[in-house]
Amino acid sequence: MIYWQLFMAFFVSNILGYGGGPASIPLIQKEVVDRYGWLSVNEFSEMLAIGNALPGPIATKMAGFIGYQEAGILGAFVSLLATIAPSVILLVVLLRILYKYKDSPNVKKMTNFIRPVIAVLLGVMAYDFFASSYVDSGVWQTLFLIITSFVLMEKLRVHPAIVIVGALAYGAIFLA
Repeated sequence: MIYWQLFMAFFVSNILGYGGGPASIPLIQKEVVDRYGWLSVNEFSEMLAIGNALPGPIATKMAGFIGYQEAGILGAFVSLLATIAPSVILLVVLLRILYKYKDSPNVKKMTNFIRPVIAVLLGVMAYDFFASSYVDSGVWQTLFLIITSFVLMEKLRVHPAIVIVGALAYGAIFLA
Protein backbone atom coordinates (compact mmCIF):
# COMPACT_ATOMS: atom_id res chain seq x y z
CA MET A 1 0.00 0.00 0.00
CA ILE A 2 2.82 2.44 0.83
CA TYR A 3 4.33 1.97 -2.62
CA TRP A 4 1.04 2.87 -4.29
CA GLN A 5 0.70 5.94 -2.04
CA LEU A 6 4.25 7.03 -2.86
CA PHE A 7 3.63 6.53 -6.56
CA MET A 8 0.35 8.45 -6.56
CA ALA A 9 1.68 11.30 -4.40
CA PHE A 10 4.56 12.02 -6.76
CA PHE A 11 2.85 11.09 -10.01
CA VAL A 12 -0.12 13.39 -9.38
CA SER A 13 2.12 16.21 -8.14
CA ASN A 14 4.35 16.04 -11.17
CA ILE A 15 1.64 15.51 -13.78
CA LEU A 16 -0.19 18.58 -12.47
CA GLY A 17 2.99 20.56 -11.82
CA TYR A 18 3.22 22.24 -15.21
CA GLY A 19 6.55 23.98 -15.51
CA GLY A 20 8.76 21.77 -13.37
CA GLY A 21 10.10 22.28 -9.86
CA PRO A 22 8.57 25.63 -8.87
CA ALA A 23 5.11 24.44 -9.87
CA SER A 24 5.35 20.94 -8.44
CA ILE A 25 6.88 21.80 -5.04
CA PRO A 26 3.63 23.15 -3.52
CA LEU A 27 1.79 20.15 -4.92
CA ILE A 28 4.33 17.77 -3.42
CA GLN A 29 4.01 19.60 -0.12
CA LYS A 30 0.24 19.19 -0.20
CA GLU A 31 0.61 15.44 -0.73
CA VAL A 32 3.45 14.59 1.67
CA VAL A 33 2.58 17.03 4.46
CA ASP A 34 -1.18 17.50 4.37
CA ARG A 35 -2.52 14.34 2.76
CA TYR A 36 -0.20 11.57 3.93
CA GLY A 37 1.58 13.24 6.87
CA TRP A 38 4.98 11.80 6.00
CA LEU A 39 6.67 15.10 6.90
CA SER A 40 5.81 18.15 8.97
CA VAL A 41 5.96 21.62 7.44
CA ASN A 42 9.31 22.16 9.20
CA GLU A 43 10.77 18.91 7.90
CA PHE A 44 9.52 19.70 4.40
CA SER A 45 11.04 23.19 4.46
CA GLU A 46 14.36 21.83 5.71
CA MET A 47 14.35 19.15 3.02
CA LEU A 48 13.54 21.79 0.41
CA ALA A 49 16.39 23.99 1.62
CA ILE A 50 18.91 21.17 1.55
CA GLY A 51 17.61 19.94 -1.80
CA ASN A 52 17.94 23.42 -3.31
CA ALA A 53 21.55 23.58 -2.18
CA LEU A 54 22.37 20.38 -4.07
CA PRO A 55 22.71 20.17 -7.86
CA GLY A 56 19.97 18.69 -10.01
CA PRO A 57 16.19 18.84 -10.19
CA ILE A 58 14.54 19.42 -6.83
CA ALA A 59 11.54 17.16 -7.42
CA THR A 60 13.68 14.06 -7.95
CA LYS A 61 15.76 14.76 -4.85
CA MET A 62 12.61 15.20 -2.78
CA ALA A 63 11.05 12.04 -4.21
CA GLY A 64 14.16 9.99 -3.53
CA PHE A 65 14.46 11.24 0.04
CA ILE A 66 10.82 10.81 0.97
CA GLY A 67 10.53 7.45 -0.78
CA TYR A 68 13.62 6.14 1.00
CA GLN A 69 12.46 7.50 4.35
CA GLU A 70 9.04 5.88 4.02
CA ALA A 71 9.83 2.57 2.31
CA GLY A 72 13.57 2.09 1.82
CA ILE A 73 15.32 1.65 -1.50
CA LEU A 74 12.25 0.30 -3.30
CA GLY A 75 10.25 3.28 -2.00
CA ALA A 76 12.88 5.66 -3.37
CA PHE A 77 12.78 3.89 -6.73
CA VAL A 78 8.96 4.02 -6.89
CA SER A 79 8.92 7.71 -5.94
CA LEU A 80 11.58 8.57 -8.52
CA LEU A 81 9.75 6.60 -11.19
CA ALA A 82 6.53 8.44 -10.37
CA THR A 83 8.35 11.77 -10.54
CA ILE A 84 9.87 11.23 -13.98
CA ALA A 85 7.01 9.20 -15.48
CA PRO A 86 4.80 12.22 -16.34
CA SER A 87 7.63 13.90 -18.22
CA VAL A 88 8.55 10.72 -20.07
CA ILE A 89 4.93 9.98 -20.98
CA LEU A 90 4.27 13.52 -22.17
CA LEU A 91 7.56 13.66 -24.03
CA VAL A 92 6.94 10.43 -25.89
CA VAL A 93 3.22 10.92 -26.58
CA LEU A 94 2.93 14.64 -27.12
CA LEU A 95 6.27 15.65 -28.61
CA ARG A 96 4.96 15.92 -32.15
CA ILE A 97 1.87 17.87 -31.13
CA LEU A 98 3.86 20.25 -28.93
CA TYR A 99 6.43 20.81 -31.62
CA LYS A 100 3.74 21.52 -34.19
CA TYR A 101 1.93 24.09 -32.04
CA LYS A 102 4.81 25.56 -30.03
CA ASP A 103 4.44 28.99 -31.64
CA SER A 104 0.66 29.03 -31.41
CA PRO A 105 -0.83 32.14 -29.76
CA ASN A 106 -3.22 29.90 -27.80
CA VAL A 107 -0.36 27.91 -26.30
CA LYS A 108 1.38 31.14 -25.34
CA LYS A 109 -1.84 32.44 -23.76
CA MET A 110 -2.21 29.21 -21.78
CA THR A 111 1.31 29.61 -20.45
CA ASN A 112 0.58 33.20 -19.46
CA PHE A 113 -2.52 32.08 -17.55
CA ILE A 114 -0.63 29.36 -15.70
CA ARG A 115 2.18 31.61 -14.42
CA PRO A 116 0.00 33.50 -11.89
CA VAL A 117 -1.32 30.21 -10.52
CA ILE A 118 2.24 29.02 -9.95
CA ALA A 119 3.07 32.32 -8.25
CA VAL A 120 0.09 31.95 -5.90
CA LEU A 121 1.03 28.35 -5.07
CA LEU A 122 4.59 29.43 -4.26
CA GLY A 123 3.25 32.33 -2.18
CA VAL A 124 1.03 30.02 -0.13
CA MET A 125 3.94 27.67 0.44
CA ALA A 126 6.18 30.58 1.50
CA TYR A 127 3.48 31.75 3.92
CA ASP A 128 3.26 28.24 5.42
CA PHE A 129 7.04 28.21 5.88
CA PHE A 130 6.98 31.66 7.48
CA ALA A 131 4.14 30.74 9.84
CA SER A 132 5.90 27.54 10.85
CA SER A 133 9.25 29.24 11.45
CA TYR A 134 7.56 32.07 13.34
CA VAL A 135 5.94 29.60 15.74
CA ASP A 136 9.04 27.44 16.19
CA SER A 137 11.83 30.02 16.16
CA GLY A 138 10.20 33.26 17.21
CA VAL A 139 9.61 36.52 15.41
CA TRP A 140 13.10 37.98 15.90
CA GLN A 141 14.97 34.93 14.61
CA THR A 142 12.62 34.69 11.63
CA LEU A 143 12.93 38.40 10.77
CA PHE A 144 16.71 38.24 11.15
CA LEU A 145 16.95 35.33 8.69
CA ILE A 146 14.55 36.96 6.22
CA ILE A 147 16.34 40.32 6.23
CA THR A 148 19.82 38.78 6.15
CA SER A 149 18.89 36.45 3.30
CA PHE A 150 17.35 39.30 1.33
CA VAL A 151 20.40 41.53 1.75
CA LEU A 152 22.82 38.74 0.91
CA MET A 153 20.99 37.59 -2.23
CA GLU A 154 19.56 40.84 -3.60
CA LYS A 155 22.09 43.47 -2.56
CA LEU A 156 25.36 41.54 -2.29
CA ARG A 157 24.50 38.93 -4.98
CA VAL A 158 25.54 35.94 -2.85
CA HIS A 159 24.53 32.63 -4.45
CA PRO A 160 21.30 31.21 -2.91
CA ALA A 161 23.00 27.88 -2.10
CA ILE A 162 25.49 29.69 0.12
CA VAL A 163 22.68 31.58 1.84
CA ILE A 164 20.79 28.31 2.43
CA VAL A 165 23.86 26.61 3.90
CA GLY A 166 24.46 29.68 6.08
CA ALA A 167 20.86 29.64 7.32
CA LEU A 168 21.13 25.91 8.05
CA ALA A 169 24.34 26.51 10.01
CA TYR A 170 22.73 29.41 11.89
CA GLY A 171 19.76 27.22 12.78
CA ALA A 172 21.98 24.35 13.89
CA ILE A 173 24.07 26.62 16.12
CA PHE A 174 21.54 29.07 17.55
CA LEU A 175 18.16 27.34 17.28
CA ALA A 176 18.97 23.75 18.17
